This record gives sequence, structure tokens and C-alpha cells, in this order.
Amino acid sequence: MRLCAVIPAAGRGTRLGADGPKILTPLTAHDTIWSILHAKLAPLVDHIHLVLSPQAAAVFPALPHNVSTSIQPAPIGMGDAVFRGLDVWSAYDAILVVWGDQVFVSTDTLTRAIAAWKPGANMVLPVTRMDTPYVEYVFDGPRLDKVLQTREGDATRAGGFSDVGTFLLATACLRPAWEDYLAETARGAGTGEINFLPFLPFLSARGWTVAPLDVADATEARGINTKDDLAFFQNLYKNAP
Repeated sequence: MRLCAVIPAAGRGTRLGADGPKILTPLTAHDTIWSILHAKLAPLVDHIHLVLSPQAAAVFPALPHNVSTSIQPAPIGMGDAVFRGLDVWSAYDAILVVWGDQVFVSTDTLTRAIAAWKPGANMVLPVTRMDTPYVEYVFDGPRLDKVLQTREGDATRAGGFSDVGTFLLATACLRPAWEDYLAETARGAGTGEINFLPFLPFLSARGWTVAPLDVADATEARGINTKDDLAFFQNLYKNAP
């Protein structure tokens, strides 16, 4: 399998108290969110594609080998960001989408997700149980039935499955499926975006195999969205052995 990691990273760090790209936020004296994600992903994939805002692209450091970028002119959703990289990732068998602030997804989770992938209309979805999930994935047997999102006003259940900001999808037929999804999907009531996460049950309803992958450590589901999140991870990495 030829695999491309796709990192949607067009967000700014304003909620973290920074005035630059979130993905360049320092976590230690030497490491940023980007450098940590790159160190995890580079040994596992054939290529890494970053989707950046115009402002981030203007200040981004020199790119390592086998890393490319594209631009998302306006922050109109993660799905739009992912498909900004279509010309690059369509040349690969699968894409490993990792949110640009999901710094604590483990190498073990990434490795097991890659090992679980199979050719065809297939998706691997790492999930973990959360006391109060911000997003909840609801399965009906082998089918991914729906995704509940609190930011869209949905009520999630205690102990429900949440993602860890990581999604492995086959590239075959992905673009036409996204176009069909866009044609029949309204913008989110709370965000005004075409949300990416409901695209996953849409794929399941079209016959895609969704393989959930259990993640024991719920910390992997925590992204860096607030100053508290940032302080948590800065302290975690500062005290790492």
C-alpha cells in the first residue's frame, strides 16, 4: 500500500493566545505541534501533505523530504481542507488524515490503523470511549450509522465512542463520493461549514467497510483547542522521559 498522510492545518492559534499558525505552536523549547506530528508520521507513510492557510504558508519553515503543501484560502471546513490536497493524495492507495492539532495520537494507534487497512472501499476509524464525548460515533452492527456532534447541538452519551482525530480511507472513489455528499448536504447549523465527520456514515451507507479500531488511552482523543489543552500538553512533553 502506498500511503499519504494528510494534515489539515489551516487554523490560527488565536484561542491559544498566539498570533501565528496553530500547527507551529511550541510545545517544548525545541518542538512544535508540526515537528512532533512529522516525527510520528514520516517513518510510517510515503508522503505527507499539509493543508495550510495563506498566512501559514507564508511563514512555514522549509519542508522536509516527501512533504508538500496546498492552500485552503478560507477556513470552511475540514472536508474542504482534505480535498484541497486531491491532486497529491489521489496518486496513493489510501490517505491517513490526522487533524493538525492531534499531537498525542500514538505511534501504536497509527501503526495498528495502517495494519488494519484493506484494499477497496475501506475505512479504518480509531475510536476510544469518553466520559463526555464531544463527538460520538454510533454503530449499527458493522455499519457506522451516524456521528453526533455537540457543536451542532447533538446530545452525546456518556461512554460513547469518540475519534482520535485520525482517519484512514481508501482513495479509490473518494472524490465522486464527496461530490455526491456535497450535493445533498446542508451546511452545519452551528458552524456554517460542510462538516467532514458526517461524510463517514455517508460512506458507510454506500457500502464502505468501516473497521473501528479500539484505542485504550482516551488522552489520544484530546486535541489542542484551548489554552488549557496547550498547557496540558506542554507540561506532558516537558515531563516526558
